[in-house]
Amino acid sequence: MFSARDLRNLIIPLILEQLLAVSIGMADTVMVSTAGDAAVAGISLVDSMSVLLINLFTALTTGGSVIATQYLGKGSVDRAKECAKQLEFTVLLISCVIGFACAAFRKPILNLVYGQIEADVFFHADRYFLMLALSYPLLGVYSSGAALFRGMADSKTPLKVSVLMNVINVIGNAICIYIFHLGAMGAGLATLISRVAGSVIITALLMQKKRLIHLEDPLSIKPDGQMIKRILRIGIPSGIENSMFQIGKLLVAGMVSTFGTAAIAANAVANNFTSLQVMPGASVGTAMLTVIGRYMGAGDHEGAKKNAIKLMKLAYLVQWGMIALLLILHKPIMGLYAVTEESVALASKMYVFHAIGSILIWPLSFNMPNVLRAAGDVKYTMTVSMVFVFLARVVSSYLLAFTFNMGVMGIWVGMQIDWVFRSIFFTGRYISGKWLTKKVIE
Repeated sequence: MFSARDLRNLIIPLILEQLLAVSIGMADTVMVSTAGDAAVAGISLVDSMSVLLINLFTALTTGGSVIATQYLGKGSVDRAKECAKQLEFTVLLISCVIGFACAAFRKPILNLVYGQIEADVFFHADRYFLMLALSYPLLGVYSSGAALFRGMADSKTPLKVSVLMNVINVIGNAICIYIFHLGAMGAGLATLISRVAGSVIITALLMQKKRLIHLEDPLSIKPDGQMIKRILRIGIPSGIENSMFQIGKLLVAGMVSTFGTAAIAANAVANNFTSLQVMPGASVGTAMLTVIGRYMGAGDHEGAKKNAIKLMKLAYLVQWGMIALLLILHKPIMGLYAVTEESVALASKMYVFHAIGSILIWPLSFNMPNVLRAAGDVKYTMTVSMVFVFLARVVSSYLLAFTFNMGVMGIWVGMQIDWVFRSIFFTGRYISGKWLTKKVIE
């Protein structure tokens, strides 16, 4: 079903898209860093929280993608098209509700999550959060469209749209930050404009009749309760899993905020940088949803297992290569950030420690569950992630950071303790073969 060439054509654009996204994220932080540590800290706090909110609706794209991909594997193209329409409708509705609620109540939300933070950090966080909240419906439309293209094994189209979005974002950042001196709000405004462009373009491309899955007159879509239930059956557990995972990270971010602006800025820089370490593995993980989903839809369990192992080996290989390159380049890249020497030194320690875990256990912790999700085994992945993000990550981070006086580095150690437990349970589930018994389409 997927030759070596097919896999290359699917995975390489995914890696390039992830590399582009992470690089642009780093460019954003570099640009904003000229406005000072407070602007960097404000954006970092909002981004940590924003990931949680975005996951509430983007998890649905996973559900829609798995269902559509399995229908394609079964040969039911018409059902895959219907799934696409219902996915677009559901994600747009939910993302609009979340976006407008966040725009209206952003100040109370920031106060609730982070408590008393420095006034200048809160100022930048508030303005940046407003721009991001307005962009959530646009991001929902883009994300669902991109997921459907990947479900068709077409990752080149989302890559092209992503390139355009990121070019718009960088130009917008340069204008808003360097010319109009809008600081964090300028970064958010550039993001909003880029997402307007991305959502319009991806929808227009998805309406082309030459596509295997295409939208026909999206303005006249009527809700299909049965199809929406199938999407939600995958999407809701994935959304809960991702949301609980991000809530755990938010609790940890709240701990980071108690160590002062330098620690928050260092954490922001390190998070940008460490995203590059796992970017190739994450790209292979995205491809797993398409590949394993097709085999499961076709009822080819042996093909699903064979390709799961093949893609896990590939994830390790490409991740090792990226980390080796970054070990060589990390000092020059760190030098790009206009933050204090204290923040840079702390971020470097975080980076090296993260690299060790990324080499050894990250793919088992985050790629293996994608094999299970592609088969519809989402309740298990949800349960494991929820349990250990709190019992392992949050509790151990608190103990190491405060009880054992390790400071912010204790939080990064706690993160990898979570990875160890996730790896053990997800690998055990794969070996048991129970994921092969799941059925998500009729």
